Amino acid sequence: MIVTKQGFLALAPQCTTTSELLSAAARRRGMDVEILGGAAPERRGAHYYGGPAFAARVAEGLEVALLEPSDDWLTTLPYAYTGRRIAMSTLDEARRLSRPAFVKPPREKSFPAAVYPTGADLPPGPDAAVLISDVVTWAAEFRLYILDGEIRTGSQYTTYGHLHAEPLEGHRHEPAVREFAADLLSTCGDTLPSAVVLDIGLLTPDHDTEWAVVEPNMPWFSNCYAAGPDRALDVVLRSAGPRSALAERDRRFCRHLGDAHLAG
Repeated sequence: MIVTKQGFLALAPQCTTTSELLSAAARRRGMDVEILGGAAPERRGAHYYGGPAFAARVAEGLEVALLEPSDDWLTTLPYAYTGRRIAMSTLDEARRLSRPAFVKPPREKSFPAAVYPTGADLPPGPDAAVLISDVVTWAAEFRLYILDGEIRTGSQYTTYGHLHAEPLEGHRHEPAVREFAADLLSTCGDTLPSAVVLDIGLLTPDHDTEWAVVEPNMPWFSNCYAAGPDRALDVVLRSAGPRSALAERDRRFCRHLGDAHLAG
């Protein structure tokens, strides 16, 4: 089957505002968009947007390479970039905490990422890897779409934990956001995939650092909020595109889904 040079965008069945925005952006550049059913389409040149659970069913058939940051990436950063102590641990270990801590799964949404007063307040479930960090207060949080070490677009998405989406372009904090991101990427950019979503935040004045990394995310499973969808799409396409086009530097960031050896 003949496909366009740009391939096509394959979407998980669940419709979201972001999938609609990315679909419209893809069509504007002449790409086909296909909402997947129970199996991957019999065509090549796919790029994917959707959740990891559905990706596990269709990634091998689509022959896509799904890029993602390493689970422990936050723990490898200097304190100057995090503004808090962060440790990789297990859910069983986290249940023994006697102090408040922010606990989250490193990738999946198997339980809510939140501040838990003690480990006993964590939800039930099987043992799994978790990130445990000191509790901090974010005055504002920003989502940045990064491609080859450069910000393609971005959005503020919260203020003091409440949804507040505004484009990065023209935002009063845009210069500070770009300065912090540029410094971080020049120092640690080679430890991230070439296409990644990076969340950073402005800490409240009671902390000893001003800007810090919130977390990295997978572009193929991220809400773009008020970021420009056309530029966000560039990052999404790289983050979940044909295995045949995978760059050597990104092979170590490929997700393995069961028997789908995406880095092969």
